[in-house]
Amino acid sequence: MKSVSRLGAVVGVAGLALGLVACADGTTPADSTGAIDENAPVTITIGDRPTPDKPNDIKAFEQKIKDFTAKHPNITVKSTETAWQAQTFQAQVAGGTLPTVMSISFTEPANMIPNKQLPDITDELKLVDLTKDLNPNVLKIVQDGAGRIYGVPIDVFSVGLAYNRALFQQAGLDPDKPPTTWDEVRQYAKQITEKTGKAGYAQLTTNNTGGWMLTTMTYSMGGTVQSQDGKKSTFNDAPTKKALQLLKDMRWTDNSMGSRFLYNQEEVRQDFAAGKIGMVMQAPDAYDMSVKNFAMKPADYGHGALPQDGGPHGTLTGGSLKMISPKATKNEIVAALKWIKFDQFDKFTSEAVAVKDARTTIADKGFVGRPGITPLSQETYDRYNKWREPFVNVPVKQFQGYVDSTTTLKLLPEPGNKGQEVYSLLDPVVQQVLTKQDADIDKLLSDTAAKIDARLAR
Repeated sequence: MKSVSRLGAVVGVAGLALGLVACADGTTPADSTGAIDENAPVTITIGDRPTPDKPNDIKAFEQKIKDFTAKHPNITVKSTETAWQAQTFQAQVAGGTLPTVMSISFTEPANMIPNKQLPDITDELKLVDLTKDLNPNVLKIVQDGAGRIYGVPIDVFSVGLAYNRALFQQAGLDPDKPPTTWDEVRQYAKQITEKTGKAGYAQLTTNNTGGWMLTTMTYSMGGTVQSQDGKKSTFNDAPTKKALQLLKDMRWTDNSMGSRFLYNQEEVRQDFAAGKIGMVMQAPDAYDMSVKNFAMKPADYGHGALPQDGGPHGTLTGGSLKMISPKATKNEIVAALKWIKFDQFDKFTSEAVAVKDARTTIADKGFVGRPGITPLSQETYDRYNKWREPFVNVPVKQFQGYVDSTTTLKLLPEPGNKGQEVYSLLDPVVQQVLTKQDADIDKLLSDTAAKIDARLAR
């Protein structure tokens, strides 16, 4: 579950095709025959336009549109700031207000595909020659039982443990040896607080991130949050209770979690970058925001594997994809996929574009070579990394614990049925454990399971 504005991080598919005459809403009537004409005039609207407070990003965004339309003069591209937000997205879907193309979370397709809220783009993907460059395992997120494809994964993440190497050193801990078990996390957090006065560990708790990270902890302790068929919650058992008890002990017994317990993603990264937090569960793209937006010293950033309990069990994986409006015509779908390919994938399949992108990224004070997981086929990804090797400007060795874990920990998907609702209802459970010393974990989970089961049964 990552916010679309980040990075790590929402995969999406979008596409529109327009007929010959534009409608008032910026689209064109669908071709009644359903035939595809790649040269027909067509207009698409793309979401995720940067907000006015990011003028440099807007400039780059608009230049990319100009470059695209110069290459495809029959396609007109409009843009909107519409972006995926867990709390409002389904209302936008129901209201029919989505742009042709936008990024959404991996948690959405499982419900949208059977509800026919995404178009089948399998044939159009082959037409624009994009299918072969995608990771077949990641594509499963956007496929139905027959293997038809309904979205384009663009970003994949898995959760590890971000840690402040400077605080580790100040606390007498080895910054090259982050904790790999939750018992060690508790021990390290206590030592960091005792030696530095800072929060040894922090937990995300708001805007659905509390449920998201509780799910991650549950996975790392051998548990699940939802049955395989998505019809019933499964978290009211030992692993989730153990995760919450650990948080309760760290908060109330060890006093190693500082004084702030209501955090969203950006807030926790800001305090982490400021040296106020020793450890926090994050995907590796936390490096980008911590360093670029919040001025953390690159030398202070470390990223390890997600700690395990009695494992290895695995880590939560998710990401973002480009979705295409279910109202899109065939021509609009093709135009949208051409935009997605140009915007997201050209740099992976052309050495010249990959090198240019690396140089542009560095000029914009961005990062090249930060470790992560890819939506690409392994062959495509390895070739791309080879092209960019001379431009790597990230301390890759400081991610070694995480990198090692990508081959040893299973990647476990987010809850497939109403995942964001599940996260939202679990948020208050984590919040109460951290803010009420007498919080009854058993009752909190029992009550929440009843609420979630009622939602899942609908």
